[in-house]
Amino acid sequence: MKNEVPVPVLRQSQDIARDMARYRLLYVVGQLGLGGSERQLYYLLANLDHAWYQPAVVVWNLNPRDKYYRDIEALKVPIYGFPVEWSPLSKLRAFRELARRTAPEVIHSYGFHTNFAAYYAARGTRALAIGSLRSDFVSEKKVGGALRGALNARWPCYHISNSVVCAEAVRRHPRVFAPRQISVVRNGLDLNCFRSSDDILETRTYVASVGSLLPEKRWDRLLRVIPKVRSMGAGDVRFRIAGDGPLRPALEKLAGDLGISRAVDFLGAVHDIPAFLRGAKFLIHTSECEGCPNVVMEAMAAGRAVVATDAGDVPYLVEDGKTGFVVCRGDDETLINRIVTLLTNPDLCMAMGRNGRMKAEREFDLPSLVTGTLDAYRAAGWRDK
Repeated sequence: MKNEVPVPVLRQSQDIARDMARYRLLYVVGQLGLGGSERQLYYLLANLDHAWYQPAVVVWNLNPRDKYYRDIEALKVPIYGFPVEWSPLSKLRAFRELARRTAPEVIHSYGFHTNFAAYYAARGTRALAIGSLRSDFVSEKKVGGALRGALNARWPCYHISNSVVCAEAVRRHPRVFAPRQISVVRNGLDLNCFRSSDDILETRTYVASVGSLLPEKRWDRLLRVIPKVRSMGAGDVRFRIAGDGPLRPALEKLAGDLGISRAVDFLGAVHDIPAFLRGAKFLIHTSECEGCPNVVMEAMAAGRAVVATDAGDVPYLVEDGKTGFVVCRGDDETLINRIVTLLTNPDLCMAMGRNGRMKAEREFDLPSLVTGTLDAYRAAGWRDK
């Protein structure tokens, strides 16, 4: 029938109308592939008290083959989702019906582009809708287009950001299409996964970079400085890039044009990031737009120095001259010099890595992610029974 509301797919059963439980916390996320927000959602779910908070997840574009689908499924957290081919309107209607049937207390969008969906699903229920901002506010609004960007920026009225810099930008922004309130909850890490090792630096064979191959990550900036780095006494070093995305063919061509194809490895998606970082001399991160970059935190947790541009919260994460170097975006000369410094001074590189691990142990723990998130819900008006 035309007016029938499509029913979301449950991970274990196609017939969910009679199987739906009630959940206190309902999370909605765009997809569950290899991404920073997906990893943070997994960490949050893995450390919540399931018996008390009764969480469930809704995936806007469901793919059971996604990395974090399998991981969240292993936690025995219910996963609902919508087929990719469904229209946005069909998904909105189905999500709202799901919220009506399951009666959650909080509906938390775990990515900017599902913010309005969380707000719409909560309307007409007693649920508190929470939005997310996990990167640069202006850039996030542009990605979804004028209408969708404005809707996701304005509703829900309460957002959680993982970045101090991004939250401050929201507070300075004209208030018509911006959240009324925003809290900051920094990303967390499973520090047990990121073992710090003091092996001899010379046994590490490459410099690491991690991230999706997207324009805002500015991989071209990294590739263009490599020839100069190699000419300054670091000619035998390899640069390995873990991540995939639409820019890969163009970046591989650029590497060829620059004559560095043999010095750069495009690895595609890498599932074991801790092992990848353990094998690296240090991390380079050349992004133009960021929130709170997971990979910078992960490199520090792995005991690796970091050279990163000053995007998002990088200046809050990396202590310049102590755990690595922070470089102004566009200052390629300084970027080159900082990379060469770490390649030619192994003692400094290892000392910075040790300092990074100590900071990670002090500040990047998972209990803080959980308590910070729940405290933000309470600040927004949730009454935790």
